Amino acid sequence: MISVSIRDMAGIESGSYEFDPAELAAGVSRQLLHDAVVMYEANRRVGTVRTKSRGMVRGSTKKLYRQKGTGRARAGSARGPVRRGGGHAFAKKPRDYSYRMPRKSLQLATKMALLSKFQDDQAIMLSQWDCSEPKTKVVAQSLKSLGVAGTSVLLATDCLDPNLWRSARNIQDVRVMPAADLNAWDLLRHRNLVVTVAAMDQLLGRSSATTA
Repeated sequence: MISVSIRDMAGIESGSYEFDPAELAAGVSRQLLHDAVVMYEANRRVGTVRTKSRGMVRGSTKKLYRQKGTGRARAGSARGPVRRGGGHAFAKKPRDYSYRMPRKSLQLATKMALLSKFQDDQAIMLSQWDCSEPKTKVVAQSLKSLGVAGTSVLLATDCLDPNLWRSARNIQDVRVMPAADLNAWDLLRHRNLVVTVAAMDQLLGRSSATTA
């Protein structure tokens, strides 16, 4: 069993949260996490680079001079890749780098990434966020009390919280995401994870938290 202390926004412990690692995954597969991250990175590539081939550059297609009798090396048009101002021999064209792994594999990778955060002591359980109005100072002070200020932090909530999102958007390397939108790439690219009890219940498929 994994037991995590539940803290409030001031960093004071108010209980504990226990769960069986098997509820997330039987273990952590480095290969699966690697494959998932490579997929997400590939899907982020724009792929709009383009260079001109010899058929795209401006200029005549006329042969520069006759084939024989000049004493010079044979030559074609001025748009060839060996001449200044000519086109590229193997011009780059826009391409789509995206691909998709099986849905169940991505779901398992997300659970493994979440489990790895708890195993590496990089996860903090929060009772709840109390942001009645958008104030960056409130969230910044809370992150400082939790000991994760100045690091990349992913704030996981049970649902979309507009006030929390507006409060945290000006803090560098801090991102707010609902539990339903979590993925392996976002979990691994942030150093620390701050997840609410309600969000963890949602991820584990529970109806209520196990506290002590």
